[in-house]
Amino acid sequence: MLNIYKDRGIIKWAAFDALNGFNSMLKEMKYHLRKIEKPTLSEDAFEMLNRTLNEALHNNLEVAITYYIDGYSKITYGKIKKVDYIYKFVVLSTLEKISASDILNIDLL
Repeated sequence: MLNIYKDRGIIKWAAFDALNGFNSMLKEMKYHLRKIEKPTLSEDAFEMLNRTLNEALHNNLEVAITYYIDGYSKITYGKIKKVDYIYKFVVLSTLEKISASDILNIDLL
């Protein structure tokens, strides 16, 4: 006797998503719970950031910049294209604009 099994596909999982908006609420809650406070940097750390920034700018070196945005620490890569000392931001070769006050670390690659 041949057993013919017919799968119901996605229908069998529909009961787990019965509450409208439950999954989106969980994702939003996880997003907010994982947020961290902005770390404060010492004067020595600021001085080291400034030295690394100037070295990368003048020698056209690629960098990995760790920065803080909306409760999270992010990393981006590129060469420093411009440093605006008046408005205090850094522009990378990828055209990303990062506020100088949000930069946590700069590593030369």
